[in-house]
Amino acid sequence: MLESHYYKGKVEAGCDEAGRGCLAGSVYAAAVIFPEDYRNEELNDSKQLTDKRRKQLREMIERDAVAWAVGVVTPEEIDKMNILNASILAMHRALDQLKVRPEAIIVDGNRFKPYQKLPHTTIVKGDGKYLSIAAASILAKTYRDDYMDELAKEYPQYDWLSNKGYPTKKHREAIQKFGITPFHRKTFNMLGDTQLSLNFSD
Repeated sequence: MLESHYYKGKVEAGCDEAGRGCLAGSVYAAAVIFPEDYRNEELNDSKQLTDKRRKQLREMIERDAVAWAVGVVTPEEIDKMNILNASILAMHRALDQLKVRPEAIIVDGNRFKPYQKLPHTTIVKGDGKYLSIAAASILAKTYRDDYMDELAKEYPQYDWLSNKGYPTKKHREAIQKFGITPFHRKTFNMLGDTQLSLNFSD
């Protein structure tokens, strides 16, 4: 059973991101505030759930949360500031949009930058320990998947419907064959360890 809160007695937002390791697409993050006594045995780290289950849980999260929001940072912004800073910015943008102001923040992972002088704690594998971080991981993942599914209609050759922009063999072979799209992150290692060169002037 996941814990409801880290900071007892405070309005606490849990944050997580999705899409950090992708070669293409925006990085998404979510922030979720649950009631302090909230319990839900069905919530877990989004990576442990099927796509269908994540979609079902998204509806439950949006219904039960005191507040929730999703933040986005584009590929162009990622290339300017690097993916770590972009992931943190996406979380800050999600926090900016919350209809209820948090008094404390818990974040999946081990890196974060202070937000509005609020106390924050980073928790490694927090999406498997705290309900609000697990919920944030589900929202970030499902909203990002929806976005990549839309892009896949425009660029079907990259197999984004199944890989969501991650560096699969099929994705890299398509980059090698067709080049990159406006949605690829140009500062990323597109072709892995191969010695092939790419033309980034497209």
